Amino acid sequence: MNRIDQLFQTHKDHVLSIYFCAGTPTLEGTAEVIRTLERKGVQMIEIGIPFSDPMADGPVIQHAATQALRNGMTLRKLFGQLEQIRTDVRIPLVLMGYLNPIMQYGFENFCRQCQACGIDGVIIPDLPYKDYLESYRPIAQQYGIHVIMLITPETSEERIRQIDAHTDGFIYMVSSAAVTGAQKEFNAQKQAYFQRIKQMQLRNPRMIGFGISNKSTYESAAAYASGCIIGSKFVTLLEEEKDARKAIDKLLEMLKNEG
Repeated sequence: MNRIDQLFQTHKDHVLSIYFCAGTPTLEGTAEVIRTLERKGVQMIEIGIPFSDPMADGPVIQHAATQALRNGMTLRKLFGQLEQIRTDVRIPLVLMGYLNPIMQYGFENFCRQCQACGIDGVIIPDLPYKDYLESYRPIAQQYGIHVIMLITPETSEERIRQIDAHTDGFIYMVSSAAVTGAQKEFNAQKQAYFQRIKQMQLRNPRMIGFGISNKSTYESAAAYASGCIIGSKFVTLLEEEKDARKAIDKLLEMLKNEG
């Protein structure tokens, strides 16, 4: 069974997934960041594939991607760094990246390498749903890779139900129709969106991401979904501390205590 499916079978709420950009803070540190996060109790990790034009990402993750590219990170190099990751890492690993570098690599070759490294899922924000269904889904399924699709407050109920029926793993609920970035709190409008999706009784678990950075946003999101995805706040702390252990310790403290 796919590790993502195993996770949500045993954990129904407060699942914590952390995003970071491969190749930061150092080119060769990717595997150690993953191992550190698992040791600290993170239950799923999203590994960002750096790209020069990350259109869904705010300035924090854009900066991290630029730094990673300057450090020399490539998709080929990333797969090399992940070759031995499954010797000791047990939690689900998801690659998050844009279509351009993945297509340059070749989608089937990409899925083959994901399988070889023990990657469980991929998130491709700019992959159109229709293209996914017609061309990409059969290849991903062949290699046991879940393609995770995003929904936003503007996504129609019809499209959400289509995504729910034809994807596996979890649904990535983007908290607002904006780029990534930390927010202090989720307003009533966003919480109404969370509640609306919860009431749809979808087949897949839901993870809420974009804007979660403190106890308030974490608890608000966790009340309506299986868990939360934190990216920009961890990326900021990782850049400040240059040390994954210190960065995740600070983040976990922020999620427990207000202020």
